[in-house]
Amino acid sequence: MKGKDKFYVILILGLLSAVGPFSIDMYLPGFPDIAKDLHTTVANVALSLSSFFIGISFGQLIYGPLLDRFGRKIPLYFGISIYLLASIGCGLATSVNALIALRLVQALGGCAGMVAARALVRDIFPVEENAKIFSLLMLVIGVSPIIAPTLGGYITAAFGWQYVFAVLSVMSAFLLVAVHFALPEGRKPDTEVSLKPKQIGLNFLLVLKEPQFYTYSLAGSLASAGLYAYISGSPSVFMELYKVTEKQYGWIFALIAMGLIGSSQLNSVLLKNYKSEQIIKVASLCQSLTGLVLFTGTFFGWIDLFSTIFFIFIFLCCQGFIFPNSSALSLAPFSKNAGSASAVMGCIQMAVGTIVSAGVSMLSNHTALPMTGMMCLCAFLSFSMLNIGSRIIVRYSTSIEAVEEESAEMISTS
Repeated sequence: MKGKDKFYVILILGLLSAVGPFSIDMYLPGFPDIAKDLHTTVANVALSLSSFFIGISFGQLIYGPLLDRFGRKIPLYFGISIYLLASIGCGLATSVNALIALRLVQALGGCAGMVAARALVRDIFPVEENAKIFSLLMLVIGVSPIIAPTLGGYITAAFGWQYVFAVLSVMSAFLLVAVHFALPEGRKPDTEVSLKPKQIGLNFLLVLKEPQFYTYSLAGSLASAGLYAYISGSPSVFMELYKVTEKQYGWIFALIAMGLIGSSQLNSVLLKNYKSEQIIKVASLCQSLTGLVLFTGTFFGWIDLFSTIFFIFIFLCCQGFIFPNSSALSLAPFSKNAGSASAVMGCIQMAVGTIVSAGVSMLSNHTALPMTGMMCLCAFLSFSMLNIGSRIIVRYSTSIEAVEEESAEMISTS
């Protein structure tokens, strides 16, 4: 693949991956206005975020088998079209219940791009380059927390929150065209892939039995859940607790996201000298320690607005190293079932994120403790999973090698 073509492919894959984050981040500054217009509370509006997480979690399980059966593009067309129609509906919603329901449908469409993008990375690029490609995707994905809340804040202030969803509709229409004209097909349709529920379940089970998959997908998902805790809790913490304006919140969100982007690009450089396994262990340890400091400081009232921003910035810098390496290591064992593996990984990631974000909302007590507590807990659970799973992988690999050596011996002596 030529350099220019590779650039466009990575850009489109990044935009497909960013549909979910963009849909989450862009309307966050509008929470107070949405609550006012729909005659409800910010906490109730936050349930539309939870419904989006639910849809984007379990919807991915639908697209995994479809991507393996029909190829990558047809399910993409279907999913993006649903997202487009649901985005229009969200902008026209007249009640919070309608918004919650439409956000669920929007997520069911948008998750097609997220699953397909990960599977296409595994299809198009050599497996040893996957971590670098995921780091480059993070450059595109990471722009969404910078652009989306800031843009969303200005759009909400100037035109109203409904126009945020109008912009999302236009973006999805652009993606439909880009996918059709500029994105390679990737893996060809496979008529041998069964769409019967029993066989789909067996394929998912096969993926889940792989120690390398469940170790790195769970560790990565738990680390990402810390990010979702921040996304869910930050509107209340910054705009209600610290009294920043919508525009100021957008700039704070953008500043913190720069740490995520910068570290993900530094990850590409480090991969020239270090393995993904080495990088992710150090990053996970640093994230755990940062989460502990953030929670402890919040609990004892030692940190203010600026120190809160600083520690969250460091926390998300660690995430920039964890995400690309955990994604690459999770999908590395698969080729034929890359779509299903991508779907399971995405489902786990978003399901954990849904639980954590809902927990932050339910534990809301007009302090930063629910947000920082969840961030700290997620980081420590991720670090623990990484260490336990690494030992299982070593034992599993050793047993496989022993079986292969025994088989080779039997063949040579027969």
